[in-house]
Amino acid sequence: MYSSQTLNNGLLGYYHQFLFANGITWTTDGANAGTTKYREGQFYCTNVCGVLSSQEGYANACMAEIINKETPKHVSYVGNPKLMSNVVSKISIILPPLSEQQAIASVLSDFDEHIDNLTELIEKKKAIRDGALNDLVSGKARLDGFDKEVREYKPIKSVYKRVKGTPITAGTMNEINMSTGAIRVFAGGNTECRTNSDYLSNANIIREPIVIVQSRGVIDFIYCDEPCTFKNEMWGYTSLGVSDVRFLFYYLKHNIEHFRNEGTGRSSFSQISLPVTEEYLIPVVSMKEQKEIVEILTAMDEEIESLKIEKEKMVQIKEGAMDDLLTGRVRLKV
Repeated sequence: MYSSQTLNNGLLGYYHQFLFANGITWTTDGANAGTTKYREGQFYCTNVCGVLSSQEGYANACMAEIINKETPKHVSYVGNPKLMSNVVSKISIILPPLSEQQAIASVLSDFDEHIDNLTELIEKKKAIRDGALNDLVSGKARLDGFDKEVREYKPIKSVYKRVKGTPITAGTMNEINMSTGAIRVFAGGNTECRTNSDYLSNANIIREPIVIVQSRGVIDFIYCDEPCTFKNEMWGYTSLGVSDVRFLFYYLKHNIEHFRNEGTGRSSFSQISLPVTEEYLIPVVSMKEQKEIVEILTAMDEEIESLKIEKEKMVQIKEGAMDDLLTGRVRLKV
């Protein structure tokens, strides 16, 4: 059963009956109005979906993509976005020969299969990484040679150096942003810019690895090993020489729910106070064990990031191929 949503390809669940087979659906109402998908096999869909079917075989993945390129141009944005059947029926589209449609659909299907395989592999690698993270930073599993060492716990403030941020607003960050900037500037959420020291007055620029505490909004932690600073509502921790900063990052990320539960206020505007991290107990193990744990987890993170980059490249290649094939700039021999 498919809904009007785009998450999980619109799959809502499963039903024991079906209304259609091998059809094209489009979202008629809401934020996703005009989104068009090919649905292979028998399916059911909710009443905010329109359905196109064809006894001649024109309901296929190729035609779904061709239609999807046109439908956004015809959505009505007066009030709730809508694209009704009377409008869809009048949309003009390119209609390649059926044999070419099938060939294009096969090419796009190959791209989709490769992208889906990469997505599945990324999720598997994440699960393995998360399992290793849980076992290694919690002490459930110890690396060879360290299993007899006793884990001592101390508050963060006694193991790491706390550093302050810089008075800066989101507006200023937007004004001074430059892609070639040598200094990263962090705010809450995913807000970040790059700039140079010339544009940062009274800035506390950190030039060593640091864990930054995003203390407002969505509580989170950032690891940065480049020159950086951050809004002064946040704070950070650097090494005192006895502990690895990235080990702290992994340990805090492993326990992220604890800090989010400590937040006060509504979930989207939550806030933690300084003592929440300062007094938090962390394991103090030898620097050698910390570095070996960090090396393992970092290698896993780099492998996952490499797969993400490969997937993004494949998505871009598919988009380029789609544009060429669906507009007729490139024709397949059939």
